Amino acid sequence: MKARHRRFVWIGAGVVVLAAAAALVLNAFQSNLVFFFSPTDVVENRAPQGRAFRIGGLVEEKSLTRAADGLTVRFNVTDTAKTIPVVYTGILPDLFKEGKGVVAQGKIGPDGVFRATEVLAKHDENYMPPEAAAAIGQANSRAAMDKAAKTLKQ
Repeated sequence: MKARHRRFVWIGAGVVVLAAAAALVLNAFQSNLVFFFSPTDVVENRAPQGRAFRIGGLVEEKSLTRAADGLTVRFNVTDTAKTIPVVYTGILPDLFKEGKGVVAQGKIGPDGVFRATEVLAKHDENYMPPEAAAAIGQANSRAAMDKAAKTLKQ
């Protein structure tokens, strides 16, 4: 084999190795990618079925219940337009409270209940994840438009 051919073989092998490494990195990135959805998006079936995603909004007042085991909690997440029931087994963050912002990561079950694997609470009075704030703002504007439409019909 000539030196020129040997060089082409090594370059070709290097390209194949780089392509395989890039494919592995992109595959790992794809499997760890988690999207955010509001309760309205979930109710309107815009959230993925069978894949993990994040849901955010406010913890609905008087919806928090704890199971006898002390670790399982049920609560509702709302964007003021739609509400999704959430079940979480684990220790909740200290700042988790009713009426406060929350982001939960998990999967939606066939029964419509979101089974969270992780729950994040906001860290102070002024912070809310931008996606959750936008979802709540959008839901409030929809609610105002629905209310106005009902008033006009009367």
